[in-house]
Amino acid sequence: MRIFLTGATGFIGSAIIPELIGAGHQVLGLTRSEAGAQALAAAGAEVHRGDLEDLESLRRGAEMSDGVIHCAFNHDFSNFMANCETDRQVIEAMGAVLAGSARPLVITSATGMGSGAPGQPATEDIFDMNHPNPRKASELAGVVMAQRGVKVVVVRLPQVHDTRKQGLITSLVETARDKGVSAYVGEGLNRWPAAHVGDVARLYRLALEKGEAGSRYHAVAEEGIPMREIAEVIGRGLKIPVASLPPDQAQAHFGVLGMFTALDMPASSTRTQERLGWHPSGPGLIADLEQMQYFRA
Repeated sequence: MRIFLTGATGFIGSAIIPELIGAGHQVLGLTRSEAGAQALAAAGAEVHRGDLEDLESLRRGAEMSDGVIHCAFNHDFSNFMANCETDRQVIEAMGAVLAGSARPLVITSATGMGSGAPGQPATEDIFDMNHPNPRKASELAGVVMAQRGVKVVVVRLPQVHDTRKQGLITSLVETARDKGVSAYVGEGLNRWPAAHVGDVARLYRLALEKGEAGSRYHAVAEEGIPMREIAEVIGRGLKIPVASLPPDQAQAHFGVLGMFTALDMPASSTRTQERLGWHPSGPGLIADLEQMQYFRA
């Protein structure tokens, strides 16, 4: 198949390209820059110029393809609500082109959307349409598109990592570097799920090839790593103290990430592994954090 891939030059998208090409697919990658175009060409992908603000470019990309993987997202959390709204518009624009066909639209969400009860792992079969996280806009758009005859498949992400990046944890490392202390909130027992980027790329391919319309899949290798453990390995890497913060100091210390740092967000991928035959095998989050180069030149 010829697959239109948004976020093609990003952390996850650049791992999806070789996964798709290795399975015999062609990739049409979205980019807005010449540097991005050169990177896509070097990776063996076709280049499609455009960006998330140019809905017409996205419609054209979808029209030219046998399926779409949408993994682009603006992670500027100072404009989080606006970025979630943009994602809704993007999904609806591309979905409108695919309506009434069997061409899949694989969209991206977060594992937290599957939370059913405090302390219980999020699961694939749950979606709370009233969830307080604005990220729900992506899945709500997917529901609308499914009702209009689009084959929508959702991949929900945890903290995706290798030895260079680790999702939100990358920002925690920068905060610890700037503040001179690696902090966690309270006892630090709240958990974040994780998966290696290579495993995540493989799940996107499987969701594209085998995913059922209306299904949701969790790219989760580790159900939940306590924040205290994450802070401790960051502290060792940076050779700085590790400290607990009271909840009322989280916002001041972590800035815009303060809204996430105390959340307990375990997630399961049991159903995903059963339904798609996906079995993550990459390094764990702590192992990648231990191998990271903390001291920049």
